Amino acid sequence: MATPILNINDVPQAIQLALGPAFLLTGIAGMLNVMAGRLARIIDRGRRLTEHGSVSPAMLAALQPEIQSLDRRRYLASAAITGCTLAALLVCMVIASLFLETFLDAPLRWLVGLLFMGATVALVVGLAYFLREVHLATTTIRIAGAQRDG
Repeated sequence: MATPILNINDVPQAIQLALGPAFLLTGIAGMLNVMAGRLARIIDRGRRLTEHGSVSPAMLAALQPEIQSLDRRRYLASAAITGCTLAALLVCMVIASLFLETFLDAPLRWLVGLLFMGATVALVVGLAYFLREVHLATTTIRIAGAQRDG
């Protein structure tokens, strides 16, 4: 069985096709960095509220609404990270499929399209969870002495 002859001009074209998804991957990585930072702050705040040995039952009861809010925010931030990580993995698979299509001379455009659509959906879901977490944070956290405009 003869192996397909790789045209040397196909390699630069495959690299050009992979550049767009690679830039998308960079953007997703930046968003994941922000989301991971928010999750770390949520966890740190929750630990500070619950790990004090001298917290009285009355004080713990008073802190319960904030602890519940932090737990909900932790769940939303974690779901956002999961969605964006899945999107990044799918983008990596898009890049790999583009190269496989070139090197194996296989018709994989349908797979590339399917993987890219999946990455887009996963990214939208991750960003929606992130938006919900940010909204929850801004509606539940009040700064003492601050007044809300209009």
